[in-house]
Parts: sequence; structure tokens; C-alpha cells
Amino acid sequence: MDAEAALDAAVREAGDRIRAALAIRFRDLDMAEEAFAFASLRAMETWSRDGPPRDPAAWLYTVGRRRAFDLGRRAKVRTSAVLDAPEPAPDPESILIAAFEPIPDERLRLIFVCCHPALAPEARIALTLRTLCGLSVERLARAWLTSEVAMLQRLTRAKRKIRDTRIRFEIPEPDAWGERLETVLATLEIAYAQAYEDAGGTSDAAGLAHETLRLSGLLCDLAPNEPEVLGLAALIRLTESRRPARLDERGAMIPLSEQAVALWDSRLIAEAAALLRRAAQLGRSGPYQLMATIHAVHAARRETGVTGWADIVLLYDMLLAVRPSAVAQVNRAVAVGEAQGADAGLAALAAVSDPARLAGWLPYQAALAGLRAQADLKAEAAEALRAALALRPAPAERLFLAHRLGELGA
Repeated sequence: MDAEAALDAAVREAGDRIRAALAIRFRDLDMAEEAFAFASLRAMETWSRDGPPRDPAAWLYTVGRRRAFDLGRRAKVRTSAVLDAPEPAPDPESILIAAFEPIPDERLRLIFVCCHPALAPEARIALTLRTLCGLSVERLARAWLTSEVAMLQRLTRAKRKIRDTRIRFEIPEPDAWGERLETVLATLEIAYAQAYEDAGGTSDAAGLAHETLRLSGLLCDLAPNEPEVLGLAALIRLTESRRPARLDERGAMIPLSEQAVALWDSRLIAEAAALLRRAAQLGRSGPYQLMATIHAVHAARRETGVTGWADIVLLYDMLLAVRPSAVAQVNRAVAVGEAQGADAGLAALAAVSDPARLAGWLPYQAALAGLRAQADLKAEAAEALRAALALRPAPAERLFLAHRLGELGA
């Protein structure tokens, strides 16, 4: 493997963990990013000359750590940040563990740090997705339907507050999780949604699907008596179970209602069902359990051959009562269209709050196009499809939308 390919693989597989480990060690998010960037540049120079090292991730972490120490000395930050003591000489057990996992997995800890209650809720989530997950400012701005300048300002203020208030970079004790847990769950939810929105897995967020699956399972182990933690883990597993059925032979996205249920991952579905049973036994319902139950109704089509659309509408009504959102309203309108007909679905979509803001959200335009086509409003459906295509969808979604537009003869 040449230097460029080795570096690309290392950054893709371990880059976020390396940045997280550097941020934890030096308590400075900007320094962690700069140190990692320096290590990546140095890797290209050194690996092109000497060849890639045996463990590229460990090499990047080591060089990044040295760079961070150097930056710290230059900036004299030792007076304003308490750095960790030098690492002790490793014992044989530590050496053995390091042979398999040389970079400490600090993702969950950094999520809790970034979700500190001293930060505004949206800033906590955006900062985590930017720093821990590597999402671009442009992508984050689209997710919040705001400008890149506004998002960059929000991120800068959050990082400055972490530095100036010397927020501790460690997981709080479990009895102090309550004030952070809701934002931690929302962060994992949005991270997974960013990965799932591209059926072909070609976006910069594609790797977050596997990572949020893993982290949600880890969180279940750490908080086994929190039903919403179990609900989110079930939600991610039910959604991820459909990945094998999401693309056709042309590489176009297949909508949920048209997927071949035999391709769905039965193991993940069974894991989700077990998690939902555990959550129900705890006797405290919440939005993540409701969302997971909606997807469980979809998953039941694998056994029954039909989708309980009326049940899904009722579940969305319950969800909107505890966590109102335009996203849930749009999804409910689609379910209403299936359960009660296109006219009822269009009426429900027309009642969605802030439609002007949603005009730039691709799922809204896709839902509008689908309901209009269902109502035999071909010209109006084509208009919505063209609006969706103008939003620069990922390749699989673009193929699907273009095919639908072709079917309308537009």
C-alpha cells in the first residue's frame, strides 16, 4: 500500500478517535485538530520516503501528541490548562492491550464533555458532530437549516467556552448523567441520521452508521436502567437492519415501502426487539421508544407482509405530543397518505409548521412529490421532484428521484 492510500485508510478508520484522544489529553479542541492535521502532513512526507509504518494510527497519534506538547509550550498554555502527568512505563498487560488497540477509544467521553450543561443544547450537539464525527460546517449548517457563517460562530463560541471555563474532560459520575444524557442521545440520533440519509454510503458521514451502532450498544451497557438509552439503541438497530435492501441493481435508493423484506437483517431486528422489551419493563416511556416502535411496526412487515399504517399514524400522534418537530410532522403526513389516502396526506403535510424553512429539506420535497403523485397531480409532483434534485442529493437518492421524474413523463 502506498503512502497516500495508507494515510487515507488510517484517517478514515481512526482519525476521529485520534482527534478525540488528543482533545482529552490536552483539553483543547482546536489544539487537537491542529496537531492531527500536522501529523497527517508529516505522514505524507515520511511515509512516502520510508513507507507506511506497521500501525499507521498509532504513528499519527504519537506524532500528534508530540506536536500538541510543542504547541502547548509555545503558547505557554500550561498556566491555563492542567495537562496530564507523563504516562507511566507500560506494564506487560498494557503492552499486550496496546498491540490490539493502540489508540484509546475516547469517543463516548468526548461526547459527554461536549454535551456539558454549560453549553447551549444545539451548540453541544453541533460541536460534538464537528469535533468527534468530523462533519463539515456546511453539512452541519444544512442539518440545522442555517448559514455556514452562523454555524461556524456557534462552534467557535462553544469551543471558547470549554477552554475559558476549563470544563473537565472526563465522564461525570453516573448520578450526574441526567443533565447531559438527553443531549448525548440527540447527538447519536443526528449522527446516525446523517449517515443514513445517503443510501449508497458515499458521503463523509457514512462511517457514522457503524460507529453509532457501536456507541449506542456501549451506552446500553453503561446505563442499562435508562429506557430511552435502550430505545435509541433499538431505533438505530431497526433502521440499520434495512441497509442490505436499500439499493437496487442500478445503485438507486429503494424506498422503505418497496424494499425486499427478506434482505433485512434479522439479527439486528431481534436485538432491537429485546431492547424494547427491556425498556418497557422499566415503565418509563419516551420519544426514542416511540420512534423505535414506529420502526418495529415497519419491521413487522417481514412476518405479516403488510404495514400497519394506521398504527404508525397513532404512534406519530403520540410522538408529536411529547416531542413536537417538523420532521415528525412530515413523516406522519406520509403515513396518513398511506393509511387514509393522498388527499388526507397532502392536508397533513400542508399543516406542517414552517413550510418555507422546510423547502430546502430534501425529505420534505420527496414526501410532497410522493403524495402529489399518489393524488395524480403529475405536474405538481414533477415540480417537487425538480426541487428535490436541486438540493444536491447523494448519488443513490439522485437516481431514485430522477427515475420518479422520468416515470411522470416530465
